[in-house]
Order: sequence, then structure tokens, then C-alpha cells
Amino acid sequence: MKKLIACLLLVFLVSGCASKDEQISMDRNPIHHTNAGFKNNPFVETAAPKGFLFYMRRFWGSVFTPEIPEGHAISSEESLSLLNSVKGDRISWLGHATFLINVSGKTILTDPFLSEFASPVSWAGPRRYVDPGISIENLPQIDIVLISHSHYDHLDEETIEKLGNKNKIHVLVPLGLKSFFTERGYKNVTELDWYESMTVEGIEITSLPSVHDSARSTSDHNKTLWASWGIEGAERKILFIGDTGYSEEIFRDIGNQYGPFDYSILPIGAYEPREVMWMSHVTPEEAVTIGIETNTEILVASHWGTVSSLSDEPPFEPPVRFREAGIKNGFSDNELWVLKVGETRAMVQKTKSNE
Repeated sequence: MKKLIACLLLVFLVSGCASKDEQISMDRNPIHHTNAGFKNNPFVETAAPKGFLFYMRRFWGSVFTPEIPEGHAISSEESLSLLNSVKGDRISWLGHATFLINVSGKTILTDPFLSEFASPVSWAGPRRYVDPGISIENLPQIDIVLISHSHYDHLDEETIEKLGNKNKIHVLVPLGLKSFFTERGYKNVTELDWYESMTVEGIEITSLPSVHDSARSTSDHNKTLWASWGIEGAERKILFIGDTGYSEEIFRDIGNQYGPFDYSILPIGAYEPREVMWMSHVTPEEAVTIGIETNTEILVASHWGTVSSLSDEPPFEPPVRFREAGIKNGFSDNELWVLKVGETRAMVQKTKSNE
């Protein structure tokens, strides 16, 4: 019984915890700052509790892993061969929201999660059911790490502990997460609020809003911020969204102020049941809408096909709906990237404004 309770707690933390009722800070901080921590912009809600039955289903789903379709992932040998053979700017998918983005000669690692369990313990919780293709030991030199938020499937302690070159990696995090890295030996860690930018290794990186929440325990609900990231290198612009619900106001604003983008990495999974997931996770159709509203040329599918028990939809449904929605809205097959786990592709497109 104790293990059952512990496992329920783990899936609760990873699936996204809700904040308490919050009051806007009286010291005139930005509207998403509160006395209790952070919240979404005022025209979108911050995630509410998802209910006991939802977490019971998460626990049950974490016990079993789905059958993996042929071609969903490639071998470690093929992954490394592709990584080393594709030159110039490129994107590699290591599963879930973990990508290697090579731009302007530098390698960015997003939301590192390369271990087995997305939880505070190594024996239970939402479980990775497909290898990343490129192990921690075989990663190329990482120049920049970007973190979207604190949930365990986006910020994995084991992966962070094992990364090498901690003295030189530049880590960019939302407000409140700096100490997570400095306590683990990282020297160059910068916290950014929404709409703040900095240039790292010649790449301009901007913290942008998303619609989500944060927690790593039952006592830190929304104590740290969540964010999307704009990445602008010498030749192309990329938007990385780790997790988000939908907001027309937020994403149109990002498109108008910071677009157009050559590539947007968009979450397409963990969206059912809608009555509880709409506040923190988009559907595949909404992901395509975000791509349109941010004026993006190529949409890259993320946050699916890797971790069991995060939500109720069939695990391999998201890319089918993503492709259908993309084609319906005028994107070609070449503009809708559904990578295999471990796959690397070259970035070849230019921004629309430069064509």
C-alpha cells in the first residue's frame, strides 16, 4: 500500500501539479508574478487539480509500456552515424522534449531527460519506454542547456548530474531554477523572466511565455517559472516550447514580436482528457495553430512517443492528428517533421522574411 501511495504521488508530480489560490503581488511586479510564486498571464488559467481517478490511471499506465511500432526509433549505431554525418545546422530528437539543436556551430540541449523514470526516485513513476538513441555518454559537446520548466519529464536530475563539461556549459532557466544547477556543479547559469534575452556564444536566446505550471514536490507548486525559448542564430530562428496549453493572445504576440521562425518545436502529446489537460497541454491541432500564429515555416513534433502514463490518449495517435491538421492548414509533408527517436535532420530552410 505504501508503494501504491508513493507511485500515485510520483505521477501526480510529473503530470503537473496545481497551484493554490494566488493573489497578484502588490509591489507591481509583472502580472505573472504573485506572492505565492508564478501564474499564467491573466487571459489563461493556471492548471487545476486533475482528480483522483486521473492519477489512478497514471499509476496503472506506468506499470505497463506500449508496444512500439516498427520505425518509431533507430538504433544507437544509426543515431550516432546520422549525428556525425549531418553537417551544419541540424536538429536531433532524443525523445519527449529532449532535442539537440545545432545552430551557428553551437549545440543546444533542451529539457534533458535521458534516464528511465521521470520521477524523484529511480524505481517508479512515468517510465521511458524507448531508448534515446544517443546516450549521455555519447552526446556531443554541449554548449547551451535550455530548460522549459521543472517537471520531472523535462528536468531530469540523473541526466543533469551526468552531463560533462559543467564548467563551460551555459545553462538558461526560468526564474527560480538556478540553484538546481549550481548545486550540481554548473558554473554558468542564468535565470530569465519572460521577454528577457541574452546572447550566448553568438546566439540570442529569449525567454517567452507558455501556458503551464511547475512543481517537483507537494510544497513547491508554481514556485519556479515556466517558459518557451526563442533561439536566433546567424542564419535561422527557432522556437522551442517544452509544454503548453493554448492561448491565441500569447502565441500571436510571440509571432508578431519575435517571428517569423524557421522552425518551431511543438508539443503534440499528453492532451487527454481535455477537461483537465486543456490548461497545460495542447492537442496536435492546437500545436499546428501555434505554428501558424507564430509564423513558422517548419513544425517539429515533440512531447510524445517516449514516456508512459502521462495522459489518456493512445500513445501513437498524436503524430497522425498532427500530420492531418498540418496538411489541412496548408503545410506540406516536408514542413511537418515527425522524427524517429534518435534521428537527426539538417535544417535547410530560411525565414520567410528573407526569401
